[in-house]
Amino acid sequence: MSIYDFEVETIQGKREKLADYEGKVLLIVNTATKCGFAPQFQGLQRLHETYADKGLAVLGFPSNQFANQEPGDNSDILQACQINHGVTFPLFAKIDVNGPEAHPLYRYLTKEAPGFLGSKAIKWNFTKFLIDRQGRIVGRFPPTAKPEQIESRIQKLL
Repeated sequence: MSIYDFEVETIQGKREKLADYEGKVLLIVNTATKCGFAPQFQGLQRLHETYADKGLAVLGFPSNQFANQEPGDNSDILQACQINHGVTFPLFAKIDVNGPEAHPLYRYLTKEAPGFLGSKAIKWNFTKFLIDRQGRIVGRFPPTAKPEQIESRIQKLL
């Protein structure tokens, strides 16, 4: 099993294989537009603009599992991300990241890269997973880690 074995749904409702991103560095983030960490969208967008041509793909996965901070539907989420945060990096359909309905991608990520003290659960919005060009998870970062704080790690992988 690898990251490239998963299929996801874009925020526009199209099926997409993560195998399409093979050979790229990935930064996978669970997002929420009404979260106190939402200003990180700008940092994620800056990483996207700076490094997409060098092989980085920032992938946003909205989730409403933390304090109802992403209550809208996919259309509402897309509009809020574009208008309020200028997001142009790929966004995907709203998913669960924890529990019995967790998306298989997130079950894989949390199993392969447990968090603090071995916890598999996502603790809050804007948890970040960094994947190298070979599809290996090389870092898991808490919501408090701002995108610019992991930029040097991304640069090394590119």
